[in-house]
Amino acid sequence: MRERKKIVDSAVDLGLGANIFLALIKTFAGIIWRSQALLADGINSSADVVYYAIVKILLKLAGKPADKEHPYGHLQLESIASLVVGAFVLTTAVSVFWYSINSMKEIINSNGHDSSGSYLVMSVALFTVFSKIILYLYTKRSYQLTRNPALKALASDHINDIFASVSVSIGVVLTKIGYLWVDPLAGAFVALFILKTGIEIIKDSSAQLMDTFPDKDFRKEISSVVTSHEQVLAVDDIGIHRFGPKFILNISLQINGSLSVREGDNISDEVEAKLYSYYENTLSKVNIHYHPPKQDAELSKIGES
Repeated sequence: MRERKKIVDSAVDLGLGANIFLALIKTFAGIIWRSQALLADGINSSADVVYYAIVKILLKLAGKPADKEHPYGHLQLESIASLVVGAFVLTTAVSVFWYSINSMKEIINSNGHDSSGSYLVMSVALFTVFSKIILYLYTKRSYQLTRNPALKALASDHINDIFASVSVSIGVVLTKIGYLWVDPLAGAFVALFILKTGIEIIKDSSAQLMDTFPDKDFRKEISSVVTSHEQVLAVDDIGIHRFGPKFILNISLQINGSLSVREGDNISDEVEAKLYSYYENTLSKVNIHYHPPKQDAELSKIGES
């Protein structure tokens, strides 16, 4: 967990530092060269700085050890941090779309005249694209190593920034050759893509907080591992709780009713060992409840009466 925290902190710190630099250079360049598109992109990067700072705080709190109020630790804050990213991404999508619509209105009202296109502006935008590609690859790799949902959300946001900066570059070129209306139209399409990404981030984070199974086959796979034990007759129920990158399983299974409690405990221990071995570094705890088949319990009650 210490190595995992180090990887997560490095990815967040790199992203925070890069976004501070990009926010400054794009905002000042947008003002100096009178490019509203680049200025809007700079404001977007400034918003990135804000939520990166919030994510950094939440991830630091997520590393706190378990206590009386939080017996399983604070790792759920990783999913909450991911929700924060998703909310900021949605806000960005709305602002970009609104800016694109207003830009289109201005072009129509000015009869297609615009003087903001500059290859210096495009150079800044292309530098942003290059920087964000590096950040995306680094953050994605860090997510693959840690399975931290906040890093997954940040990687998705880097993709959004790449599309936004590409849109600025295309807009500069098209402005120079006279197709001014394509720039805001492209911006509107980018906004819709960003909106879709934000919804997916929030949906994924909410599913983790609501203890949703990670995929359709996970439940079947767990059941298959459990029933591979020769003395397990069936699996009645499987519950799951997600805490950061790991899961807690609550399993109810059937065993022969004639077995002693000690024998039942031995079966339970062996099933746990199978699960820990099969899902190495994935399970933090396994809770098993065992009982006889329903018909055995009913026959036992009849015999007692």
